Parts: sequence; C-alpha cells; structure tokens
Amino acid sequence: MAQDTTVPKLNFEYWLDKAIEWGQATTLESQKDVCLHLPQLQEFLHQVYETLKHMDSIAAIQQFPLIGQLLGRLCWNPFVIGYDESQKTLMWCLCCLYSSEPQNPVELKANNWIRSLLCHLLSSSKWESSEAETSAFLSTLGYTSADYYCHLVKNMVFSLVTELRGSQFNELNIQGRVSASRLNAVSLFCLPLITLPDLTPLVETLLLYHGGASKEILSSEFLEAVNEAFLKKKISLSESAVCSLWLRHLPSLEKATLCLLDQLVSVQMNSLEEVACVMKDLLLPQAASHPAIFRIVNEIFNSLADLFEIWFLVAHFGEWLDIAAEQLLKAAVEPDTLLWLLAFYYCPQNANQQRTQTMVEAQAVYNHLMRLFSCTVLSVKDLEAAVHSVKDVEQCRSKHLITHLVTNFLLFSSGGHTIAQEFIYHITETTDTSKEVCSLLIRTAYRINHSGEENQRTLKLLNELLQKLTLKV
Repeated sequence: MAQDTTVPKLNFEYWLDKAIEWGQATTLESQKDVCLHLPQLQEFLHQVYETLKHMDSIAAIQQFPLIGQLLGRLCWNPFVIGYDESQKTLMWCLCCLYSSEPQNPVELKANNWIRSLLCHLLSSSKWESSEAETSAFLSTLGYTSADYYCHLVKNMVFSLVTELRGSQFNELNIQGRVSASRLNAVSLFCLPLITLPDLTPLVETLLLYHGGASKEILSSEFLEAVNEAFLKKKISLSESAVCSLWLRHLPSLEKATLCLLDQLVSVQMNSLEEVACVMKDLLLPQAASHPAIFRIVNEIFNSLADLFEIWFLVAHFGEWLDIAAEQLLKAAVEPDTLLWLLAFYYCPQNANQQRTQTMVEAQAVYNHLMRLFSCTVLSVKDLEAAVHSVKDVEQCRSKHLITHLVTNFLLFSSGGHTIAQEFIYHITETTDTSKEVCSLLIRTAYRINHSGEENQRTLKLLNELLQKLTLKV
C-alpha cells in the first residue's frame, strides 16, 4: 500500500482509485490503509462540500464527472462512514447533488440513487444493524434495500412528528414534554437532509414547535440552513412555518428582506403585477401581517433618519406619487405640498436652493396645464407651449417631473385624449423618456383596473398607448 498521504485539493482521481482499492475494507491490509488516510479524506470531503454548496447539481456533475462514483463507493465503506464526521459530510455532499426540480429521466434516476445512499447512511448511524442480516431479511420479504430505506425514513419522520405534536398538546404535563436538548439534537440531525421532500413534515413541525422555553431551542445552523434552502427554492414550506422561522431567527428575516430588495432592484420588471408576483412568492408580505415581523421589516427599511425616512414612505406608499400628480390636475388642491413631494422624488439629492428652482419650474408648467385643463379642443402645439414655459426644458432639473405631469394631463383632461397618442409619440421620439412614460402608463392602468374606478375611456386609451409604446420600448 502507498504510504504517501499528500493529496492535491479536489483530486477526485486519486481518491476514486483509493475507494476502488479499499472496496468495503474487508481485508486487514485495506482496513489499515483506510485508517491511515481517513484524516486527509475527511479534509478532502469537507473541501468538496464547500465547493458544491455554491453550485447547482447539474453544474457540479458536469464539472466533477467522477463525483458520483466516488461518493457512492465511500458511502458503503464502513470504516469511512464510521470515522468522526465523514458520514455527515458525505450526506451534505449528496444533498448538494440532489436536483430539487428534475428535468429529465436521468436526473430523476440520479435523485433516486442519492435518496437510497442518504437512507443507507441514515440507517447506518441510527440503527446499527448488520447489513448482511438486513439484506437477507429484505430478500425474504421480497423488498429491495432502496424500498426498505425509503420507508425507514418516512417512518422515522412520522414517529418524530407524532412525538413532537403530542408533546405540544401536553404542555401542562412537564414529564410529557420533549426536552430542549433532544429538540436541538433532532434539528442538528435534520441539517444535512433538509432539502429531501420526505423531511419537510419534520422540518415544519420543528419550526412550529414551541415548548415554552425562554430561549431558542433549535440550532441556529438548522434555522439558517432552512432559510437558505427556502430562499433558493430548494424546499417548499407553508406560510405559517416560514413566519415561525423568521420570528425565531432574526438573521433569517433580515436575509429574506435583503434578498427581496436585491430581486426587485436587480431584475428588470415591466409591470406592478410582476413586482407583486416576486414579493408574494417570497411570502414576506404575508408574514408581515404579523406585528412583530412588520415592525422588524420597517426597522430594516427605516437603514437612518431624515432623507431615508422619506424614502421609507416612498417605498411603502409609492402609489401616492402617482395619485399626488393626478390630484394636482383633477382636484381643487393647494399644489405646493404635492409638487414638493414630486420634486423630492425626482430630485432627492437637491439642496434647498436647487429644490426651490425645481419647484419654480414645476409650478410654471403646472399653472400652464391648469389653464388648458378644461379646454375640449387642444393641439400638440398648445401642450408644447406648456412644456416650454420652462426655459431650456432639456437641461432643467424637473424634466422627469414635467413628463409625469404632462402624461397625466393627457390621460385625465377633457381635451387630452384627442392628442394623447400624437403627443406621447412626439415626446418619446424627441426625448429619452420611452421607458419612463411606459412605466407610468402601466402603473396608472394597474391602479385604475384594481381600484374599481368607472373610467373605461381612460383605461381604453391607456391600453392603446401601451400597445404601441411596448413595441417601441
């Protein structure tokens, strides 16, 4: 046997050769060689896991084609799985190769193979049964070992779930409660198997379990792993389980909130329906109906004072901006406050003097639009005169604010409908505002459609404008 134990990192060929050479370590010579290499093997497996956990299953198998053979052989070597934490690390590696959404028969077959290996490892640690005796017993009954281990896991999960739920209903009976140490141990036991569908009932039961302890009894590693798997859509959990997770573990709630913000900022979405779908999919808005979670999420948004407090309101009540611009034209209101809100939104970095200038520019356009608001016959030139009531409108600080006001004027004024298509086509051709105008029209259509307003004429105009602008954008 070779005695050189210096092995390059992630050298799959070397360790596969070793695993083949060892077999199931039935000879004294092979047993000695396994024992000699176990510390280096465990370090290697840990490095493999640290690499795999950042990859999806398909990429992992493509990059490391020998990984399946290697892990499969090691799982059946009693000296390997009996050493320190090698068994747990093997479980973690296998879970990384498990396809949460198999796309073809090959991936389905690979999943079944991984499940059988995990069940074998699980049964080897929990029930120290003789493999030879088990195999003989199973063959007599006409079952395969895969069938047996699959039912073994389901029965184990059923047993633990029954025990925990029974304990939950017996809170007044101190002797009937599950101890905190046992719950912690069960949560650690589930750690490498969280993404297996058969474990989901146990994971949810643990998350929903409250034994009256003054501090958290589930391991933080378990809670972090569940949250990570949920955010990456590797597991599916009920709303109540997710809510309980975030109430039990503040870092998980913070990570979920930041994950949602990252999705909303990094992914281009063209409608409020898409935004709502992303938010609903993460369950954060549903969970925020719980006062404690709502308060914490508010604290995360409300990341400083002053300027960020206003952005906090904008983030929560962004629809107010569109309503404010609409009310400026439709209702008899004092314009200063609403114009200031729009000026802040479009130019938040402005200092006092700059914001004053923005307000002057916006007020000039607003006054001109109000003089045209009741006119039933308008021309594009009439509206261009309103826009150019501000000198050098292309360079003015309130260009986007003016676009917002003019677009709303076209939608809600008496004569605006007749020139809406012509003017919007003109303004989007001469300025770089196509996406901005399109976004405003989408938001307005969504609000009108969901508010029950009987404004079918405006809604029809919005749909016609959007059909043309969407093709253009």
